[in-house]
Amino acid sequence: MPVVETASASAWMLEGSAISYALALGADRMPRNLHFGPRLHSASDLLALAGSVRSPGVAPFGGMYGQEYPVWGGLFYDEPCLKVTFADGTRGLVLEYNSHRTRPEDDATWLDVTLRDPAYPLLVHLHYGVYERHDVLERYAVIENTGDEPVTIEEALSAVWHLPMWAGYHLTHLAGRWAAEMQVYREPVAPGRKVLESRRGHTSHAANPWFAMDKGDATEEYGGVWFGALAWSGNWKIAVDADTTGQVHVSGGLNDFDFSWHLAPGESFRTPSFFAGYTDRGLGEASRILHRFEMDCVLPRAFASRPRPVLYNSWEATTFDVNEQNQGRLAEIAASLGVELFVVDDGWFGARDSDRAGLGDWVVNPRKFPNGLGPLVRKVRSLGMEFGLWVEPEMVNPDSDLYRTHPDWVYHFPNRPRSESRNQLVLNLARPEVEAHITEALDRLLSDNDINFIKWDMNRPFSEPGWPDAPVERQREVWVRHTRAVYRTLETLRERYPDVAFESCSGGGGRVDLGIMRLTDQTWPSDNTDAFDRLRIQEGYSMAYCARTMMCWVTDSPKRYSGRAIPLRYRFHSAMMGSLGIGGNLLEWTERDLEKAREFVEEYKRIRHIVQGGDQYRLLSPRASAVTAVQYVTPDRSESVIFVLSSPHLLGEPAPTIYPRGLEPAAAYEVHPDGTRASGSALMGHGICVPLRGDWASALVTLRTG
Repeated sequence: MPVVETASASAWMLEGSAISYALALGADRMPRNLHFGPRLHSASDLLALAGSVRSPGVAPFGGMYGQEYPVWGGLFYDEPCLKVTFADGTRGLVLEYNSHRTRPEDDATWLDVTLRDPAYPLLVHLHYGVYERHDVLERYAVIENTGDEPVTIEEALSAVWHLPMWAGYHLTHLAGRWAAEMQVYREPVAPGRKVLESRRGHTSHAANPWFAMDKGDATEEYGGVWFGALAWSGNWKIAVDADTTGQVHVSGGLNDFDFSWHLAPGESFRTPSFFAGYTDRGLGEASRILHRFEMDCVLPRAFASRPRPVLYNSWEATTFDVNEQNQGRLAEIAASLGVELFVVDDGWFGARDSDRAGLGDWVVNPRKFPNGLGPLVRKVRSLGMEFGLWVEPEMVNPDSDLYRTHPDWVYHFPNRPRSESRNQLVLNLARPEVEAHITEALDRLLSDNDINFIKWDMNRPFSEPGWPDAPVERQREVWVRHTRAVYRTLETLRERYPDVAFESCSGGGGRVDLGIMRLTDQTWPSDNTDAFDRLRIQEGYSMAYCARTMMCWVTDSPKRYSGRAIPLRYRFHSAMMGSLGIGGNLLEWTERDLEKAREFVEEYKRIRHIVQGGDQYRLLSPRASAVTAVQYVTPDRSESVIFVLSSPHLLGEPAPTIYPRGLEPAAAYEVHPDGTRASGSALMGHGICVPLRGDWASALVTLRTG
């Protein structure tokens, strides 16, 4: 049974195939954590643990004490999951157990525990889901006002995850900046607090809502790892708290910075989902658990089992100088390479000849496309490709018809400047009429044109997040309302146009999280497409997110950002480790480069089912070696592909031996390109020598049974 409870109905255990999560009511009738980690042996373990729940008086001056959902009030001084103010000014909250139930739903089994305040009409519903097949837990809370007066929510986290007592934990997390997103950082956890967060209105380039914790000894393959990820694309917070006694917990959810929520009588408020899991097989297996879960349970079902198409995007070729003629010529060349999806980027709409004008006016530019998009769409389809388009619906240029008509539709404060970034302002999607306008504009675009793909961009964070027309008590809700409006718009469009795929982009990798992945089919990790820089970005991405969602482009060399000149082979191999795209100016590629590109595209199509649907193994990290090696293995272990890429290195430095992982030990594999035939155990134990000669060398090795 995925959910086990004691006969007294005061303790519960959620079980996966290899993990258990147990909680019980303490003496104060509040749920307290008993266990989060390896699977317990039997229900008798739960009874033994339930009898050892610590009472609130164990330590002086209060503390966490394993509370499953701590609230602010009384002798409590740690991070609360919930802080409220009642209408009479009372700011302290008391909760106690009220009821519970279990229920199956989709791929998970749920335990719902309801808590109540004994003095005020407030209920808190704690929802625990266990995805037994994936060893993933999901938690969120619903705060319900059952009274006649409003309640102000000042903080609302989704969950707190308690780890076993230990003084030497290490935290792994993802941080970075624009063009260097999702770099991997690992550091010891010292007494105090480490906060990962975004206050920017989107997931952000600076941090990503994922974490992993281990006891200081975990590697890619070995060691106990607790990990988690938030499903939220707005302001978020993950806090790692440790004290001097070895108590460590990780809490997360909505960022309470500049946040409040006016909970009117009869209303409820739902926090984002916070997913977590445990494995004793290292950081690599922690990633693979999340990857499988995303592919099976998170990504939209319409495209989850279909291969992501090879994509061409016109941005780097034409930038804003888009017209029917040059896009048609690019489409012809792209089709000759085997491209399956042709995407017109920025510049097709409004007065959009630069980034200074036109944003917000989602009508086809008649000078660039005199007969609308129809002729280009038909040409692209006649060439055997699908058609896609770039949009940035949440933004507006001051030089646009939309802004001239509705200057009040952007976030702003009275008597304060409206700070522009990239010559644009952020539309206030908290306003229902703005959300409706965006939904209608995109609906009209999709209904009037035969479009198969939308790249949804967001090129700047928030500033002056004011909503002057709203009541004062609603002013700080914009952070949540905006993200929910984005979600609703995507949900509406997906329902109306089930054959349209979506990509999430935010000035690069600024909106990558499990929340947006529930509504989009792929994401853009970074505007930096330098093939070498991408190795670290893609490694960080792989810590939390599966390869099929990761868009990787082959672009021109040398890159404007880095100045590096990198061979086409290396650029393709770097980009083939996710969903392959091409973004270079094909009008200037040589015939030799075009012919080589055709070969690489054909090769990618032969292996993409392995890359996009297989288990990923990080064999050699670009952070630790001059050689990067990444492997993918099909679920049935019959096929594998290994990418090996070398950066500049010392003359005569030998290439490292590559040790594959995840193979079937007894199966015989044929290794290409050298034709070697050996068992999985021999290949994993003895390794493979991959000759790499010179700087920027790369190789692709395939292994197949039969």
